[in-house]
Amino acid sequence: TRGDSVYSLLPCHVVDGISISLTNRQYYLQYSYGLPLSLLHVSYFVGPVTANHFTMSSTNPPKVDVPVLKDLNIDNITDNVKLINGQCPDPRLKYVLERLTQHLHDFARETRLSHEEWMTGLQFLTKVGQTCTDVRQEFILLSDIFGLSLLVDSIDHPKPPPSTEGTVLGPFHSHEAEPQTNGSTISHDPDGEPCLVLCTLKNTAGEPVEGVKIDIWETDSHGFYDVQYPGREGPDQRAVMTSDAQGVFWFKAIVPVPYPIPHDGPVGQLLKKLKRHWYRPAHVHFMFEKEGYDHLITALYLRGDPYETSDAVFGVKDSLLIDLGTVTPEQAKQYGMKEGSRLISYDFVLVSKEESDKLREKNAMEAMQKLGRNMKMYNGLPVPDVD
Repeated sequence: TRGDSVYSLLPCHVVDGISISLTNRQYYLQYSYGLPLSLLHVSYFVGPVTANHFTMSSTNPPKVDVPVLKDLNIDNITDNVKLINGQCPDPRLKYVLERLTQHLHDFARETRLSHEEWMTGLQFLTKVGQTCTDVRQEFILLSDIFGLSLLVDSIDHPKPPPSTEGTVLGPFHSHEAEPQTNGSTISHDPDGEPCLVLCTLKNTAGEPVEGVKIDIWETDSHGFYDVQYPGREGPDQRAVMTSDAQGVFWFKAIVPVPYPIPHDGPVGQLLKKLKRHWYRPAHVHFMFEKEGYDHLITALYLRGDPYETSDAVFGVKDSLLIDLGTVTPEQAKQYGMKEGSRLISYDFVLVSKEESDKLREKNAMEAMQKLGRNMKMYNGLPVPDVD
């Protein structure tokens, strides 16, 4: 029996000192001496139980000193959890978990979260994880639609003027892109409208930056990334390039088009419930890496796109909006393009890592002061100053 309910027990397996009783509704795990370990809903525990499922033997439990937990209730559970987690020796992890616990518990109290809603949330997150594959990151997509991705990038990679602003990575970046040289064609979509892309890279002093690794990716003319095609032969609409001595890189692509983010999974179902669309405005992704410079993930968006002001993942910024140009006769001859073809041109500006780190720390301390918290920096991140 469990509470007022009666469960019919099925054969019990014993693994490494842990007994698993299979009931008609749940797997009830307990130590062989009768202390409850956990309850796992049957739909989440699939396959035969072996010793590999467990990393701790009940016959040799770890010896740790823990604070005495008081009679737990709505009013003191938060302080008790923070107390026991407060033994963490890493000050940053300790601080992050302390704030996470506080906000999670406050959320439950403020919304009067029901058990059914709590379980629905857990099932949703489980489905998000199950949807992830080597080429699809549903958790990044979930972070994107809540605006968390853009928020974290803005906090962790502040870009002072006149440096180029960052934006979201998105769920379809891959490491399959092949190295290309200036002038390469990165898209082989016969239905796409040809587009010449001319770019420069400079630092905040206006000097060209040579040797920057540039990761580029976009969809095809139908709004799909290469990794979304099961039978693809290799990477397309993506490349890795390097800026030359003048900080220049250029390539031939296709005009980007608006497209839907994946909406056949749990994130798409959530957007549907929220009465939100799942479209992104037309854009091309760029990622820049060079030692001594702050990592930059950004994109260029076409001005006037129907989804410019309602991007499903909140990625558009005014400074990243561009107008499509037209290839001139001189450019057509110089770059081997047809006159009148579409043109994207942009001057990217990278900020040094030192500049970005100083700005991040300055912003962090100012934010903490506004919250009335006495903080110090630890590995570039704020932690409580208890010295």
